[in-house]
Amino acid sequence: MYQKIVHCFAKKGIWMAALLLAGILSACGRKPEEGNHETGILGELEEEGEDTESGDSEAGNEKKGSGTEAAGIPDTSGETEGRKEKYGENCIEEQVFEVEISEYDGTVCFVPFAPDGENPDFHMQILQNDRILTDIPGYVPDYLAGQAFGSLDAVSFYDINYDGNTDIVLIETYGDASFAAVYYGFDKNAEGEYERSFLVQEELSDAVTDRVETVSVSGIREFLSGGKRNGEFESYSEAYEAVGRLCELEGDSETEYSLIYFDEDEIPELVAGVNGFYTSLYTYHDGTVYTLMDRWPYGVMGNAGYEYCPRKNSLRNYNTDYAGAILYITYWEIGPGYMMDMTAEIRQMNFDDVNENGILDEDEMGSLGLYSKSYLNGAEAGSEECVSYDAGDYEFLTVSMSLEELQAK
Repeated sequence: MYQKIVHCFAKKGIWMAALLLAGILSACGRKPEEGNHETGILGELEEEGEDTESGDSEAGNEKKGSGTEAAGIPDTSGETEGRKEKYGENCIEEQVFEVEISEYDGTVCFVPFAPDGENPDFHMQILQNDRILTDIPGYVPDYLAGQAFGSLDAVSFYDINYDGNTDIVLIETYGDASFAAVYYGFDKNAEGEYERSFLVQEELSDAVTDRVETVSVSGIREFLSGGKRNGEFESYSEAYEAVGRLCELEGDSETEYSLIYFDEDEIPELVAGVNGFYTSLYTYHDGTVYTLMDRWPYGVMGNAGYEYCPRKNSLRNYNTDYAGAILYITYWEIGPGYMMDMTAEIRQMNFDDVNENGILDEDEMGSLGLYSKSYLNGAEAGSEECVSYDAGDYEFLTVSMSLEELQAK
């Protein structure tokens, strides 16, 4: 089934869908009493409502949708001395972690490497069963270009942007300056090497470093969300204020906001985006904010935008190919998992596709506008069946409020 709508992540240069759970970490090869696990440090700090820390690392790992901190996975091997032998002399052994993250099945190992003669740049790898799953290049702000790598001071894995994927936060030191580096994760089902990459968010990283009082994982969480984990927000307004603050830091000064009633409850949904370019949609339930649309693009390639039917839990999009020769009408609704689930895709062929190749060929142009056949989820369907998915009167998702106006609501 062909679907032209492209879902996009809030990361630079990549468009894809969002889902799944975020993960949590424990020290790889670290003795049980030194690692973060349920019955040790993690359990004690959860009772106190604080971020978990172990040595120079900080764990801030959340399960998307559960509103709870995920449980640690203690490593009982006791092998703390073979990391350099296993990963190389330049591995930063105190920041090697076993971690469960949303991007992969099972436990993976996060291994950072200091610069050396073979690789002059700080970088990271994620491995599983000694197989490299991905390489993650390091990030150095322009103002520290030429400064020597000093240390990797902290590592944290949690869902910063509320999209259900595990992100990575680093605190690094180059020269005598410390800074944050934020990497957004990716959808577990994404395909392609680039699409399955942790991408550094340069503008967000620089803005966070510049504006937090203390460059630490707990300081970043305090700045972004008032110290709240997703699942701990006391109201939709508090949650949406955190979303808006993150959108502002991501660097798009033209981002605006609106509050709408998408489904039947009395809690509004948050729309964020730039009119004519992209839109994001968030919902709130029981302390947790959920990303329904993550920078879905429109305004080009025949995509007119996204419409919703107020309080009917229905989203609609019109999209065309070949200057209207093919019309796509797609419907979504908020599903049980607080994700935008497609309910129907209608493909309307407005020409006689004689060879059934789905393309308007030159010898078929004479039939353009004189012929129409519709397909519902890939099967031929009549007009009455297709129109049955309309829920009523639709309005375009648009934005009109500044962040300050949103915060005042």
